[in-house]
Amino acid sequence: MKILHVTPSFHPAYIYGGTTRSVYDLCRNLARAGCEVKVLTTDANGPDAVLDVDTGSEVQIEDGIIVRYCHRIMDVSVSPKLPRLLPSYLRWADVVHLMAVYSFPTIPTLLACKVMRKPVVWSPRGMLQRWESTRRPWLKAAWERVCRVAAPKRLTLHVTSEQEAAESRQRLPGIDSIVIPNGIEIPGAVQHVESNRELRLVYLGRIHPKKGIENLLEAYKMLNGNLGKTPSLSIAGDGEPRYVDSIRARVEQLSPSRSVKMIGPVHGESKESLFRNADVVVVPSHTENFGLVVAEALAHGVPVIASKGTPWSRVEEIGCGLWIDNDPQSLAAGIERIAAMPLQAMGDRGREWIGREFSWHLVAEQTMQLYRDVMRA
Repeated sequence: MKILHVTPSFHPAYIYGGTTRSVYDLCRNLARAGCEVKVLTTDANGPDAVLDVDTGSEVQIEDGIIVRYCHRIMDVSVSPKLPRLLPSYLRWADVVHLMAVYSFPTIPTLLACKVMRKPVVWSPRGMLQRWESTRRPWLKAAWERVCRVAAPKRLTLHVTSEQEAAESRQRLPGIDSIVIPNGIEIPGAVQHVESNRELRLVYLGRIHPKKGIENLLEAYKMLNGNLGKTPSLSIAGDGEPRYVDSIRARVEQLSPSRSVKMIGPVHGESKESLFRNADVVVVPSHTENFGLVVAEALAHGVPVIASKGTPWSRVEEIGCGLWIDNDPQSLAAGIERIAAMPLQAMGDRGREWIGREFSWHLVAEQTMQLYRDVMRA
């Protein structure tokens, strides 16, 4: 199969968080499974930066994956070149996989696929979900109405959890959806560095208001001497500079003895080291379509505290974490509870579960079956 991915940003634009990594890994595993993959994207790398990539021709980043980066001229993904190139890429493709919703490539891609009668798999990547501080909901509702008009008949929404499916159906009624989770690279072996009577808490992800980091910091301030261990908190990630500065100011307000530190973005070996030296990963998000960091932590044998804004209720069923409300009181109580639990055994159970149900081999097979189904529709 020839698969065209249309996405506003792509590898290595990891400033946009786990979505960029997940889309790249999906392309890699589809190529390994025998698909021909092309990616039409922009060189966006945050609000004020672009990637150092060739924007004048196609780039083969590895076997089976060819990327066409189009220069972004404004906003997140506005690139006049992208819609000009779109028809030729659609003629090549058997299936179009569209990423994101409220971005420049979305409506031109839907319209072009409708005119050229191309089947489309559309991954909203959580953008159709809402929370109390969602920005410009009225403008997003208008955008969604235009998308429904532009959408081709052979269109299926790909969502990563039942929670995302329910909310997406509210925004785009009448469009079929299918749940396929994100895949996870499962480390062949993990080595955990034991702590000396310390509870090492980690937040890993985008620094963004919807991630609930303020609530986590408030919860950390509430911890008392009943833990039986000395707590520490590492905050890893990046985001819009002004908001990152506001979080840093909150961290600096805590006493230095509270051992809270911001360590910036982590990738590769530094990310592996972070998991090796973590006792619990805390994901306090107000909303998540999947919450990739939960699966990554469990794949590395690290138990989790996941908020009920994430779709990870099964961590309690499996016995590898807690699923709780994300207000400061609930988070503080959750940290105190998990401090007394058998963390190593919990991590082992989580790692076995992720390997059984979320491997990239399984996810790539499910995605290719979705492509076949939408082609036959």
